[in-house]
Amino acid sequence: MRLALNSILRETAKRLTERVRATSWGDARRWFRMQGRLRSHEPTQIVVCAAMGAAIGALIAGLHRLVDWGHVLAFNITGGHSLSAGMGIDMERVLYVPVVGGLLLGLSAVVMRYFGAREIVDPIEANALHGGRMSMRESLRLVVDTFISNVSGVAVGMEAGYSQLGASVLSKVGQYFKLRRTDQRVFVAAGAAAAIAAAFNAPVAGAFYGFELILGSYAVTALAPIAAAAMAGTLMNRALTHPDSLFVVQEIFDFSNWVYVLFVLLGIFAAGFSILAMQSVTWVERGMRRLPLPQFLRPAIGGILVTLLAYPIPQVLGSGHGAIQLVFDRDPALTTLVVLLVAKLIASALSLGSGFRGGMFSSSLFLGCLFGATFADIASFVAPSLAPQHAALMMVGMGSVAAAVIGAPLTMVFLVLEGTGNFPMTVGVMVGVIVSSTIVRLVFGYSFSTWRFHQRGIGIRGAHDIGWLADLSVGRLMRADPKIVQEGMTVREIQAKYPVGSAKRVFVVGKEGVFLGQLDMASLHELKDEAVLDGKYARDFAANDDLYLLAYENVRTAITRFEEKEVEALPVLDSTVDRIVVGYMTEHYALRRYNQELERRRSADLGERDLFSISEPPR
Repeated sequence: MRLALNSILRETAKRLTERVRATSWGDARRWFRMQGRLRSHEPTQIVVCAAMGAAIGALIAGLHRLVDWGHVLAFNITGGHSLSAGMGIDMERVLYVPVVGGLLLGLSAVVMRYFGAREIVDPIEANALHGGRMSMRESLRLVVDTFISNVSGVAVGMEAGYSQLGASVLSKVGQYFKLRRTDQRVFVAAGAAAAIAAAFNAPVAGAFYGFELILGSYAVTALAPIAAAAMAGTLMNRALTHPDSLFVVQEIFDFSNWVYVLFVLLGIFAAGFSILAMQSVTWVERGMRRLPLPQFLRPAIGGILVTLLAYPIPQVLGSGHGAIQLVFDRDPALTTLVVLLVAKLIASALSLGSGFRGGMFSSSLFLGCLFGATFADIASFVAPSLAPQHAALMMVGMGSVAAAVIGAPLTMVFLVLEGTGNFPMTVGVMVGVIVSSTIVRLVFGYSFSTWRFHQRGIGIRGAHDIGWLADLSVGRLMRADPKIVQEGMTVREIQAKYPVGSAKRVFVVGKEGVFLGQLDMASLHELKDEAVLDGKYARDFAANDDLYLLAYENVRTAITRFEEKEVEALPVLDSTVDRIVVGYMTEHYALRRYNQELERRRSADLGERDLFSISEPPR
């Protein structure tokens, strides 16, 4: 009986094991099929982007509510007003909340450094240098820092945190499914687009934000995933929060042709103001670095300075998102506008320059609105017939300043179109946006994001994918058989070793192989006079010891150096310290390999279906 029971149990266990293995193997096969489908099937990618876009919209809705609740709690706001409206605020709390928030932010940075926190990679940098790979942990840290900064009431927006969260969510999905580099970059752009679309209740503007700022090009293959994510994020946010538009204007705009000249003039002035706004942040940073104080105290110092501005002018608090409608409705006097414009500009520079985390998206919209209103009042004073165009000039100023600062002109145009639904007004904004963004690009050369990269020493001017250049290094492309002579070798010996036509350039090295310069063999063979050659060594004719490449540099750096120095070949050194010659590279070969790789990337990544690129061409 016992033997029969044991036999039955063993048989049952065997069958269960086989079934579990079959099920596991079946699940694994289905998993790999799903993974492969996402990697290669465009409709599946669109569905995934839409689903995750909806999830991102829900996250943004929750964060937005959390920030509003934090403002009410921190500043005891009554009457349902927003912080930037400057009404219903407990002014006693203005005296200490920004300072406490700055101190908390500084201390959290110290704690993060203690635990070995890495540098945060934002969506633009991720797409430009890292193939769309982002760290969820570091992204969440940025979201927390941005939340603390916003609740502190300083003049920064949550948009940097929103786009970071959205981009990192879809970046993580792409990494999980091991997407190709191109698809991974599209997923990052789709995530940021969903976040911005949900934050501003503007799906088209959010989609173009993903195209212009995060992807760096308008590609047919990226259109559906990014648009689907932006639409899904907006619809989810509307379902959960019923958000209001950025601003509501009841006027019906209809302009005569000469008014567009005024829009051009406003765009020109807006360009100069935008450059001032971006530079002012750098000036504050430099001033903060000169203070003999620990770095973690800088945000608290910034909080103190913002408090000095906010106590008499509370409208400088917050990003300004909620105050835009107030300016449209109340039409403040010119003196009030100028004071508020200058104060808000200084508050934004102090907030970002002292170390608070956030973006200038909403702040630039509010600054542009104030700038346009100021311009409109001055224009109406000169020509009273322009008074009916006051709201139009405000919107043109808002779009022009924001487009120049953010570096996303079409995003701002569509933001106005979705906010007003008025086509003539959209065309007017487009005129100012084109003028201001073009001037800033030609004169200054940066948006706020890329200017910050420049200050950190990261040489990127957009999200166009240049990360592959790190793989195309000088060390990989160089020839490893350089013609080398010792510094003590006589000229006669060199001429005998390298007859006419056998070598164009020979590199001279000293003790332990240290590079001392190079010899032009054509010029050296022209020397026939015994008196000139007798007693002369390689070191006597070595020249250009400062012209070289380093093995870790990329091919584009090499091409730039060839052009600057007007030489055909350069030695490759292992480092600037040891200066050991490890190879050499010619300009012809560097250009050929760079162009081959660039063409291959364009064909493979975009399938030759890129409509047009908005990124700066390689230099």
